[in-house]
Amino acid sequence: MSFKRMIHAVETHSGEPMRVITGGVPNIPGDTVYEQMKWLEKNDDQLRKLMLREPRGYPPLCCNLIVPPKHPHAAAGFIVMEQVEYPVMSGGNTISVATVLLETGMIPMQEPVTEFGLESPAGLIGIRAECRNGKVKNVTFENVPAFAAHLDAKIDVPELGTVTVDVGWGGMFYVIADVRQFDWLELVPEQGAEIARVSSLILRSAQDQLRVEHPDYPGIGITISQLSGPTANPAADRKNAVTMASGPVDFANPATWTGSIDRCPCGTGTCARMATLHAKGELALNQQFRHEGVLGTIYTGELVRKTKVGLYDAVVPTVGGQSWITGYSTHVLDPEDPFTEGFTMGDLWA
Repeated sequence: MSFKRMIHAVETHSGEPMRVITGGVPNIPGDTVYEQMKWLEKNDDQLRKLMLREPRGYPPLCCNLIVPPKHPHAAAGFIVMEQVEYPVMSGGNTISVATVLLETGMIPMQEPVTEFGLESPAGLIGIRAECRNGKVKNVTFENVPAFAAHLDAKIDVPELGTVTVDVGWGGMFYVIADVRQFDWLELVPEQGAEIARVSSLILRSAQDQLRVEHPDYPGIGITISQLSGPTANPAADRKNAVTMASGPVDFANPATWTGSIDRCPCGTGTCARMATLHAKGELALNQQFRHEGVLGTIYTGELVRKTKVGLYDAVVPTVGGQSWITGYSTHVLDPEDPFTEGFTMGDLWA
């Protein structure tokens, strides 16, 4: 039997489920991975929808496509696909992609440390993987520069009133609110639905009221929200819950006040948080920052040097964490399947 598509993938998680496509996608044109991402978005968005929507996907799932690198110092390239966008960078997905490349032998593993370049749409990402007995025990990546776009901004949020937020770039623009502004809310899995509700309202309000602009990526706005707070874990410095949109938020429709909580501590969110804390004088260069996710797992970050992004004062962050392979899969599209882009349902999706 012939199929319209046959896609091979490795299933991983770092808390957050992250699928990595290793085969079945034809060559994508473009002189950079960024150009390849834009081509894919315009010409084959079916791939993203097919792999992330039901029946092959579900709201929290992220997906990555490994592509040949264009940068001379990269061993591989990758394109990140999420439910509502193609982010130019994702930290947790970077950790998962590096793990897959090494543990499947696509890149030779050197113990105790393997170093290589990984080309994201945002540019070259430096990878340092700690390896033992054929397993990747930790991946630390040096990210693109991060910066604060807004600090202590006041926004008006339906249902919540005036909320104080920061906005930081860590590979995506995050609106970040201290959870202590909401005395009924804790960053625990049991309050996941309320975390998503509050976060989605903050996200839409920030999108409407706060202007952001990245010099290298015109048109990219605030697409993701983060609640930040203290932690009771002595191995961590702060705790966070990042909520990814699964559709547009409509204030007139409470059914859209939702999203999917990032199950991992969020790599680019950690970078954005470190950048805003540094801009406030609360995090120094070369100071370890241990960021706990909602499941209790931890990514460890550090700001290694200062730089500039256009007119913004910026910092170069590193983030380290671990990902685990959970399975190997082959996904097909039957020629008679009427749902050629998958489907969503209002019980789970915005």
